[in-house]
Amino acid sequence: MQRGLVFNVQRFSLHDGPGIRTTVFLKGCALSCPWCHNPESRSAQPQVMVRVERCIGCGACLEACPHGVPLPGAGRRFEDAGSCRVCGACVEACPTAARKIAGREVESAELVVEILRDRLFFDQSGGGVTFSGGEPLRQAAFLLSTLSACREEDLHTAVDTCGLASRDDLLAAAELADLFLFDVKFVDERRHREQTGVGNGSILANLEALTALHGAVWLRVPVIPGVNDDAANLDGIARLAAKLPGVRKICLLPYHRTGESKLESLGETNEMERVEPPSPESMRRAAARFEAVGLAPTIGG
Repeated sequence: MQRGLVFNVQRFSLHDGPGIRTTVFLKGCALSCPWCHNPESRSAQPQVMVRVERCIGCGACLEACPHGVPLPGAGRRFEDAGSCRVCGACVEACPTAARKIAGREVESAELVVEILRDRLFFDQSGGGVTFSGGEPLRQAAFLLSTLSACREEDLHTAVDTCGLASRDDLLAAAELADLFLFDVKFVDERRHREQTGVGNGSILANLEALTALHGAVWLRVPVIPGVNDDAANLDGIARLAAKLPGVRKICLLPYHRTGESKLESLGETNEMERVEPPSPESMRRAAARFEAVGLAPTIGG
């Protein structure tokens, strides 16, 4: 069995595939999307998160730290905590539960036991488990081991991916997963690199390879005002989707601001501070661009 780093197991998820699902969030992502709603997923290492509004400045965290590391919160700057060893002593000592660790190591067999607690909901709703992140394929050995264990338990599985992964790992996952949720943000390589920090050549090539092999792929397009909601980009994604044989559903996901408080907890800058979620009318206009090429997108989900 493989071991992996998970930062959340979210039960009763309704937007990560069919039915009621348990979504497992894995640490690590090579993209640096400023609109990410799970910024704690980017780092491949555990991190201390601080809910600054809960911190009362009592200093218990500083007294508890066995390493003498200046910690964020209690009047300290986040950048002072670069040598934090994430031992968890400050988390246990905090009287207001202002601190937590994002990321715990777990064995795939242990994780499947945790997932199986929700089997009744899966069976009644046609749901299952979704592996998200971050990018779950960054922990490919752990993901493949867990998918295989889920298959032995006859659980429906989905993999939520940005597509930036080894082709071999992606296609190995395709042999085990029932569904893929594949994010497409841009078709233009330059714009993708400007916004996410990496190009999308291998991502789009992986998408074509996956849809040629796997018959159950949902494309998920985040719609971010002023970033990727222009006609040229949406039309490009629509044309791409229309020619891919394995695409069964198009989901247009309106940008939301739930990641902002997490950025504050990590001490990171919010680059999307002035971006408002798209209006219902703008989402309908986005959907119309996909309908123009014969597709039937859904908004959300």
